[in-house]
Amino acid sequence: MVRARLLCSMALSVCIAGVAGAATPDIKVTLLGTGGPAPKLSRFGPATLVEAGGEKILIDCGRGATQRLWQLHINLSAVTAVFLTHLHSDHTVGIPDLWLTGWLPPRFGGRTAPFLIWGPAGTRDLMTNLERAYAWDIQARIADEKLPRQGIAVTAVDIGEGVVYEKNGVKVAAFEVDHGDVLKPALGYRIDYHGHSVVISGDTRPTENLIRFSKGTDVLIHEVALAGAAALSESESARRIIAHHTRPEEAGSIFDRVRPKLAVYSHIVILGDDSPAAIAQLLAATRKTYDGPLRAGEDLMTIEIGSTVRTRISSARIRQRCVLRHSVLQNCGRNIQILELEPDSARYGYRHQLRHSLEPDAP
Repeated sequence: MVRARLLCSMALSVCIAGVAGAATPDIKVTLLGTGGPAPKLSRFGPATLVEAGGEKILIDCGRGATQRLWQLHINLSAVTAVFLTHLHSDHTVGIPDLWLTGWLPPRFGGRTAPFLIWGPAGTRDLMTNLERAYAWDIQARIADEKLPRQGIAVTAVDIGEGVVYEKNGVKVAAFEVDHGDVLKPALGYRIDYHGHSVVISGDTRPTENLIRFSKGTDVLIHEVALAGAAALSESESARRIIAHHTRPEEAGSIFDRVRPKLAVYSHIVILGDDSPAAIAQLLAATRKTYDGPLRAGEDLMTIEIGSTVRTRISSARIRQRCVLRHSVLQNCGRNIQILELEPDSARYGYRHQLRHSLEPDAP
């Protein structure tokens, strides 16, 4: 138990010291949720925050996006715009929470301007029907709490391929991807600012269009799906799921052609045991076709893009992995009294976090 306390404190100290000494990046990307539909505490639903030029842009809004934002001490009303890759529920189920809770009074809410959201065809219908579904709540809060009507208003725009947003030097371009013959339209996004960029694939099978839009990008964040041979041979459902996504060997080939400064996996779909061994297997399979900088994303991992590209694990993520008894974390871990390792993390969690914080940043 003492060893767990020491490792957790050290990990927090290393993470916080590293952030304090870093230069301000041009683009800061935080993986709020790196999972899929499965309701896992370790990986929340797909959501990626991109901060640049004063803009806070959210790509997808899966389960737990608001909790992750609040873990980072980001007011929900501070989100500038939301962009959806497609309308599957695991990418959209967090929208009502962000929209409605961001309108409530500070300190976590306080929105006074319309909620702005862009996405493929069907996005406007989605938001229109959410307004209908929550009409009672909205009218009640306006009448009872005197919340501003403008703060719950919605501006929703259906978009296709091309530049869809430009503000404060930040440019967002949407591009079509291939999530399957029926699941159309589906989009990926490229965000450019100050000569740097990040590309987020959205859900997709390998597609030349993504490679075309990713050329010259600093960071490529790509989805990935992994299933064992037994699952693929025995389960029609597993075969169907994998057929709509990109396998690690295929993703490696995409990374090899794009050659980003850093390749990152998010929306990680592992059919079976989502364990450290499975992540290691995923990375090993990627290495068959790609030898460049690579990270398996984790919730609350931050990617800083500027003259260099650096990855960090948020101190909030490390705190989340601490199981507390008779105490709470305060002052970035300095008042930790009694801690123990989570059972699933005894051979991975804290030691992995400490090692990750100490290893060299991605080139």
